[in-house]
Amino acid sequence: QVQLVESGGGLVHPGGSLKLSCAASGITLSSYGMNWYRQAPGKERELVAVIDKTGGSTSYADSVKGRFTISRDNPNNMLYLQMNSLKPEDTAVYYCNAVQWNAIYWGQGTQVTVSS
Repeated sequence: QVQLVESGGGLVHPGGSLKLSCAASGITLSSYGMNWYRQAPGKERELVAVIDKTGGSTSYADSVKGRFTISRDNPNNMLYLQMNSLKPEDTAVYYCNAVQWNAIYWGQGTQVTVSS
């Protein structure tokens, strides 16, 4: 059974930092491209960051570029999102996502709230 479990969300002040983790089980993470998405209340789910199978290539939404860093630890089946200089508009539920040509898996999400 495939599971993606996010953790690390919480309440943080504007300008603060959080590091999200996504623990994968039931799959070999190195076989999957991985992504972080987020969904704010009343808004569509938004792609935030992408990392290829080896971690050698990454890309980011313009809204987070220069503030967020996606990384992965394939031997330990882990995906990360380091979020710095957080803004109130970063408030959302954050989801990790694993993609292969014939399969897509989602985690249950972790809430990030940026507020003073």
